[in-house]
Amino acid sequence: MSIRFLFSLAVIGSLFASSLLNAAELQLSALFSDHMVIQRDKAAVLWGWADAGEEVIVEFAGQRKSVNAGAEGQWRLRLDPLPSSAEGRKLVVTGKLGRKLEVDDVLVGDVWLGSGQSNMAFTVSAAKDFEKERAASSLPLIRHFKEESSGASSAQTRAKGSWNVCSEETVGRFSAVLYFFGREIHREVGVPIGLINTSVGGTPIEQWIDPAKQETDPALKRGLDVQRESVALVDPEKAKADYEAALEKYKEAKAKARAGGAKPPRAPQDPIALSERKGSYGSLFNGKVAPLIPYTLKGVLWYQGEANSADARASVYGHQLSGLIRDWRVRWEEELPFAWVQLPNFTRAGEGWPLIRESMLKTLALPNTGMAITIDIGEAKNIHPTNKQEVGRRLSLWALGTVYGRKVPDTSGPLPVGNAVNGAEMIVTFSHADGLTTRDGGAATGFQLAASDKQWKPAVAKIEGQKVIVSSAEVAVPVALRYAWQDNPDCNLVNASGLPASPFRTDDWEWVAVTRTAPKGKGK
Repeated sequence: MSIRFLFSLAVIGSLFASSLLNAAELQLSALFSDHMVIQRDKAAVLWGWADAGEEVIVEFAGQRKSVNAGAEGQWRLRLDPLPSSAEGRKLVVTGKLGRKLEVDDVLVGDVWLGSGQSNMAFTVSAAKDFEKERAASSLPLIRHFKEESSGASSAQTRAKGSWNVCSEETVGRFSAVLYFFGREIHREVGVPIGLINTSVGGTPIEQWIDPAKQETDPALKRGLDVQRESVALVDPEKAKADYEAALEKYKEAKAKARAGGAKPPRAPQDPIALSERKGSYGSLFNGKVAPLIPYTLKGVLWYQGEANSADARASVYGHQLSGLIRDWRVRWEEELPFAWVQLPNFTRAGEGWPLIRESMLKTLALPNTGMAITIDIGEAKNIHPTNKQEVGRRLSLWALGTVYGRKVPDTSGPLPVGNAVNGAEMIVTFSHADGLTTRDGGAATGFQLAASDKQWKPAVAKIEGQKVIVSSAEVAVPVALRYAWQDNPDCNLVNASGLPASPFRTDDWEWVAVTRTAPKGKGK
């Protein structure tokens, strides 16, 4: 063997080794991992990373697709639409030099994205009747992906998290709202269900919208300005002193409670840290939404609003919610079905929960949207009500009836669609009002009337078909009406399906929050 030949082999080997060292790792987004669910009946998008220009081949369910990675090494392709399949199959991705990735136990079904703050993050383990729910949770065709990234100052491309198969061991960590929603869809439609959970407790809506969009869209900019003004009102020195004093009292109360075997009180929140967290905007869109785009979805669910409920901020929430929906739809390049949970009854002095609910009601003007009304299943002194089963069920009624075209009792509780003054009476007409009645069989409660003096008086209401006729002995000429317009209202209007009517008002007068203590024997 000649020296020249040996030298050539050495050079070739060196170059081969160098190419391996310099090659980018063949990767898939974390979303494309074992136990994932691919959206059925759509051209599902897959993506990942490789060497610039490298040919990447994807094989799944008899399909073989190829694409070359771009200059930055990212690649993306679409599968042909696939029918639902409960068979766990293998997804294979290959690149140059024999590099291969395999994803096991891949199902094809419907994928729903859930986002928001703590009531979306709220887990099944914290919901009511957990032991009973866990015992019935062997549902391997339901899968849950929790996005675990942090916020970021710029849009990220790489998600963090993994898929978990629903079982007694895993279900406790699932988002309760998503799980109970997905369980209903799975039962009724019979397809595998993928649930993607990207949510963070205590976060305002500004953090979930693209920051550049908020700076350039006039309607969203209004929300940012109000939010910045709210944060600026915090006096750092006073807030720090008050927090330290509250912390000392908490430590004493905690020690006393433990010594007596009682439940310790909740620790006070650091107002500076809270202000800084609420003062940022767009960081969670960058860190926890952008990496999920454009994973192919069936629809989106949203549970948030509590962190935007201070009066000034609540007044612009409608611009923000509709702006978020429009922007996400543009980014997913599809008018995705989008539904949210209207804030439930809860006692919170001086804050604008009714305004947030009103914004949510008005946002139904956007096409292909829905809302679960929960004014009857909150808890007066618990911002995290535990009956997430009913929340999920009500969302599923909307989805089954509108997105899936199934026959359901109703897709919503009663919604106001018109009102008129007739002498001393105001007449309100409702949609979703078949069998309009009261939850307890008694007189309709929760109505108020006002004349031009803007003084609100309690009113009596009479149900006639899909209308409610409202009057008050103290208001001779009514000009405005409100229903369930408190943070924790005493109200009972429902349709034949038992779904509650949405709180609403017919006026647009300036509103100042007044907290109503739940009557004896009512509330929770």
